[in-house]
Amino acid sequence: MRAITFETYGGSDVLNLTDDRPVPGIAPDEVLVRVRFAAVNPFDLKLRSGSMQKVIHPTFPLVPGSEMAGTVEQLGADVSGLVVGDEVFGWATSGSYAEFAAARVVAKKPHALHWEAAASLPVAADAATRGLGLLRLQPHETLLIHGGAGVVGSLAVQLAVRADVTVIATCSASDTDAVRHLGAHPVLYGEGVFERVRELAPDGVDAVLDAAGAGVLPGSIELVGGTERVVTLADPAAYALGVTFSSGSAKEQNAGVLSEVAALVVEGALVLPVARHFALADAAEAQDAVAAGGRRGKVLLDL
Repeated sequence: MRAITFETYGGSDVLNLTDDRPVPGIAPDEVLVRVRFAAVNPFDLKLRSGSMQKVIHPTFPLVPGSEMAGTVEQLGADVSGLVVGDEVFGWATSGSYAEFAAARVVAKKPHALHWEAAASLPVAADAATRGLGLLRLQPHETLLIHGGAGVVGSLAVQLAVRADVTVIATCSASDTDAVRHLGAHPVLYGEGVFERVRELAPDGVDAVLDAAGAGVLPGSIELVGGTERVVTLADPAAYALGVTFSSGSAKEQNAGVLSEVAALVVEGALVLPVARHFALADAAEAQDAVAAGGRRGKVLLDL
């Protein structure tokens, strides 16, 4: 099968397109998925660069990627509730930058859910719902979300607003209209951000969700008045500050959450930023686009 692999750590130039990668085998609790879209995430870049090698010890050559959407090609012996041909989305266990991927946690794709939305949802739905859940928000509380225009942040904004939470969201000047349209009060990020937040919320905020990882935790702690209701999805500095750092794990991946969020997207109750598309052969360029940042929407590889 065609796949992107890398055999050593480094920059995006270590990524190679191969057309003779073996189709992955599946465990009894897995399915084999013919991948239609694979999403490119910041974690993929960390894995490729070697910054994760102290905690992850891969066998090379390695196929990167986890998030994907496609069609069930084969069922493991212990799998129930799915049949060959079902359209699904979720997490690959064998690497998603490939024509075929093994997967353990997938949800059926609603017919009305666009393929690119399906491929864009797993990580964002998991992170946003997990982060909001840890904050134990109540109706009419005020939540500050750092990075409110990104895929994770914008989903968290909408889910919080649906729960009758008042949301202040940091973003760039070019994204203020988009954030306001989602139901949040936009605030420009960068120097002076907490002064601008206090202008909107003179009494402070009840909780902070950091989806940006841009060094905002000390100011967030001061704003809330402690660490208990500050959660970051992106900043490892949390460990030294006593803040909850929720990065997620395979054990927390939940197909039920994916189905619930997908249903809201189909209803039009949640919207996702427009994705950017790259061919599989252009995976290096796609990863460079993620590294550059500055634009909303998921980066997808089209297979």
